[in-house]
This record gives sequence, C-alpha cells and structure tokens, in this order.
Amino acid sequence: MGHSHSHGMNANPTAAGRHRKRLVVVVAITLAVVVIQAIGAALSGSLALLADAGHMLSDAAGVSIALLASWIATLPANDRRTYGYQRAEVLAALVNALVLIVIAVIIFIEAVRRFGTEPEVQTGIMLAAAIVGAVANLASLLVLQAGQKESLNVRGAYLEVLGDLLGSIAVIVAAIVIAATGYSQADTWASILIALMILPRAWSLLKDVVNVLLEATPKDVDLDMVRDHILSVDGVIDVHDIHIWTITSGVPVFSAHVVVDNDALDARGSDRILDRLCECLGSHFDTAHCTFQLEPQAHAHHEREPHP
Repeated sequence: MGHSHSHGMNANPTAAGRHRKRLVVVVAITLAVVVIQAIGAALSGSLALLADAGHMLSDAAGVSIALLASWIATLPANDRRTYGYQRAEVLAALVNALVLIVIAVIIFIEAVRRFGTEPEVQTGIMLAAAIVGAVANLASLLVLQAGQKESLNVRGAYLEVLGDLLGSIAVIVAAIVIAATGYSQADTWASILIALMILPRAWSLLKDVVNVLLEATPKDVDLDMVRDHILSVDGVIDVHDIHIWTITSGVPVFSAHVVVDNDALDARGSDRILDRLCECLGSHFDTAHCTFQLEPQAHAHHEREPHP
C-alpha cells in the first residue's frame, strides 16, 4: 500500500524565486559599483581596486545566473521531468562557486607578479572608489539578509557580496597605508587578501551544492529523530528504507517503508496512520512532499529476505 502526500511540485515557489526582486536590486547595485571601481582602478593604478571590481563583476554575473535559474525553476513539471526544473537553481549555485574559485586564482597570480615592482597608485581615487563600493555592498547585504538562510542561490549571492564588502575594506586600508607610509606593496597584499577571502566562501558553497546533488540528508535533519517520530505513531511497528533529500533549496523530500500492525491495515486505520505520519513530518520537519509505503508485518519480513 503506497501513499504520497504532496501539495504539488509547483504549488510552492522555490526559495530563490520568493526573493527574486531582491536579487534584481543587488545586480543593479553591483553593476553600478563595478563601473565606478573599474574607472577608479584605471585612474589610480590600483590592482586591489581592479581585483575588487573583477570580483564584483563575477558576482553580478553569478546573481544574474541565479535569477535565470530561479525563473527556469518555476516551469511546470512534465512526464520526462517529474520534478520540473527546480534543480536548475542548484546548478546555478555550482556555476557561482566555480567562478569564485577561478576569480580568486587569477587575482592571486596577478598579485604575485607585482612583487618586486613599485607600482604608482593614486590613493585619493583609490580610496573614494573603495568607499563607494563598501557602502553599496553594505546596502546589498541588507537587501539579501532575509533570504540567505532559505536559498542556496540567495546565500551564494549574500556570501559574494559579503566578500566584496571585506574586499572594499581591504582596499580602503591599503589606500590609507600607502597614503600614510608610501608603501605601495600594500596594494598587492590587499589583492592577495581579497583572493584568500574568496576561496573559503566558494568552498562552502560548493560543498553545499555537492551535498544536494548527491542527495545527502539535509544537514538540519536528524534521521534518528525522524525515525523516533514515525515509530511513535499508534499502529506503527517498524520503519525502514528511509530517504530524505533535497530537490532544491526549501524543497525537502521524504520517503519510507512503514511496517504497521495487521489490525491497523483496514481502510480507516491506514488512512488514520497516513494522515498522522504526514502531519508529523510536516509539522516537525517542514517536509510537505512525503511518500510512505505501508506494509503488513509479513511483507516486511519478505523484503528482508535475499532474492535470487
């Protein structure tokens, strides 16, 4: 006996879809700052400012990909793609993580090449452009704050903007050091610092994406606790073949084989157990898409026997 409890794969928009307007605002702010910092880097000769501008350009591209993916994810499911295109958001987050890693490596290589030289840096222009970037990044962080815990893509954008803010602060500090001491290599060290700040964020995002693609148990779900809740339902004897995975951010899916007492397998008893199981999973673990296979005790023993 099988049962699926679902509100429809497209009844709930994906997490990124619910925050699409915030992503649009962040893209607009980021592109404006990229132009300002690129001009500032050309006029000042600052590699750190150029690195920050390049990082922000990659962020704008990444958030644009996230926007496109969140729209694709709203396309309806069909016979060939029964979950629709919701995992497009996860693939977009994967692209974001890989782009961040590439940008960090390029910045690091270019900074190393500058060692041994004495670049001339116009600290006034450098400082002004970096301050504009810091203020804009702070505004973007506030815009994304509400959605970064719900969606991998929004979280990716949030982490990228946070890195931009830290990068802008590093450029500001470098500009002050150069102006005060004349030590122009501060610009190079700031560039390396920006690269080193990008890598941990990229790795964290990449790890989360890989966990989703491998259909790992969501990190906020305790499988033993789920099992205990199921076993607490009256009439349930055992549970096995439990699977919990994530289609995309905010869309967890659950399935399990539930062994029930033979006396509970009449129509009214099975309906009661299914309703109780779905209520339990939905209220305690925020899982709307649940599939349970109810089994009598004799069938459960049959499943555990090896088949030729």
